[in-house]
Amino acid sequence: MRVLLSSQEPFPCTFATAAAKNGTLRFGFIENLHDVGTWWPLLDILSGYLKIYQELSRTTSLVIFFSSGNEPLAMVDYYQRFWRILQFLHDNDPEVWPVSIPCEVDDRWWEFSFSGVPIFAVCSTPAHDRRRSRHSPTFMITFQPRWVFEGLEVDTPRGVTARRVIRGRLRAYDEPEPSPQLGAYGDASNREWKQYFLPDDNQDSFPHCPFHHRGSPDRGSPVRRRASGTAG
Repeated sequence: MRVLLSSQEPFPCTFATAAAKNGTLRFGFIENLHDVGTWWPLLDILSGYLKIYQELSRTTSLVIFFSSGNEPLAMVDYYQRFWRILQFLHDNDPEVWPVSIPCEVDDRWWEFSFSGVPIFAVCSTPAHDRRRSRHSPTFMITFQPRWVFEGLEVDTPRGVTARRVIRGRLRAYDEPEPSPQLGAYGDASNREWKQYFLPDDNQDSFPHCPFHHRGSPDRGSPVRRRASGTAG
């Protein structure tokens, strides 16, 4: 919260700072980033949040902290963990994928969804050093329902202004220039998945998205809850 509310170094994401000021952030904690068996509470945490988020504010977000031990991982390892978590959520989602959201990640209208709600996800890690806006002392995922961005589409004056302000604050906050992967949802050149986990520089370090829709023919065996309630 200290980072989000700093007046000396304004945090780039104005949505996050507004949520911190308004008290509309919600938090969750997962015991072990490296143990899939500890991830099951995330299903209930996210499902519960998605039942109430519209009662909170247009600036609300859900922030999930994962205990990850004392030794930081390499950036690529955090990247793989992040997508494994999203895949885990998708594989165990009790609701069907929204009909309005494409199943293929390379579609400009694709975005992660859970419990029938389209979501923008942001990952922050201890390995992010130069890109301070994505740094966190522990592995962290922020879930923002698409609903909070309504009225800020690519062709709206509010959307243009919001993106200009955030880009300016990113330039003052991070060492590298704002990532070329940052874009507006629905824009022909934009791919949402590339914005979820940004590398520490502006190289295209992660050209492949490991997420697969559960109906995909090349999807491997998912991790599902057994009858005993333990991870498979």
